[in-house]
Amino acid sequence: MFSRTLRHNIGIAFFVSISVPAAAQGPDIKVTLLGTGCPPPVMNRFGPSTLVEAGGRALLFDAGRGALQRLTQLKVRWQDVQGVFFTHLHSDHVVGFPDLFLTGWLVPPGRTVPLSVWGPSGTTQMMSHLRQAFDYDIRIRVANDQLERAGVVLLAKDIREGVVYEQNGVKVTAFEVDHAPVKPALGYRIDYAGRSIVLSGDTRVSENLIRHAAGVDVLIHEVMVPETLLRTGVPPDRAQRLVAYHTTPEQAGEVFARARPRLAAYSHVCTPAATDQELLLGTRKTYAGPLEIGEDLMVIEVGAKIEVRRPARTSQ
Repeated sequence: MFSRTLRHNIGIAFFVSISVPAAAQGPDIKVTLLGTGCPPPVMNRFGPSTLVEAGGRALLFDAGRGALQRLTQLKVRWQDVQGVFFTHLHSDHVVGFPDLFLTGWLVPPGRTVPLSVWGPSGTTQMMSHLRQAFDYDIRIRVANDQLERAGVVLLAKDIREGVVYEQNGVKVTAFEVDHAPVKPALGYRIDYAGRSIVLSGDTRVSENLIRHAAGVDVLIHEVMVPETLLRTGVPPDRAQRLVAYHTTPEQAGEVFARARPRLAAYSHVCTPAATDQELLLGTRKTYAGPLEIGEDLMVIEVGAKIEVRRPARTSQ
């Protein structure tokens, strides 16, 4: 049941509250969409990155362009991020990580403990080479600025499908999605106190994702609007290849209709030129349930009610 009518008012900041029976009350999971974009370097949609806070844990899923700036806007201390999870190693999902890693150690009050990183096969190798690439800078900072060596240590782990993190009642489960030829690519399910969030990562329609997302509180899914590729100058043959391993609004609507989350939301909106109308019209062909079009710094709080807060509009 809705406590108020859910309407998507384009260009207007608003608040949404979705109610469920009081018996379902419990601690919240707080999700903040730090970046909801894809490779194009635009100001309204930074690179894909999602902050999940629950049980006293602050976990980051992907670290696209501008992730550290978005954390700073939120006044979330980068040294309080306990871990980073990568869905896959496409550049738009990891390019903000060196900034988070190094600036989060360098700028006071910097990180003084190792940073844990989980991701698909290749993550450990990437982190090792990243540490090597910045070895000169790290040695100078340690010698001259006397920074804490432990703060620049990366504890990286390649993971497979299954439970990959469990602390303070927070459980993170990785599952494979279909982003071939990128393989493996992962989605994540976060469970805490009876609440659940699923992040799709990049994927075409995935039966495995639908199984892991069945009945969750919030399903945050990627989306690609094919028309925007051609409109922004992508050659038709390349556009066809790109669409083939992503999910269109109509297809995402089918996923939402089958998974039946309390709330469906879009992130990783490709391309950022996609309009709300294009996203909504396509999705509504196959899905009639609660839907939010994600934007940078949008907050979703999950408890007995799901509360959605959009950032205040500012002129740029």
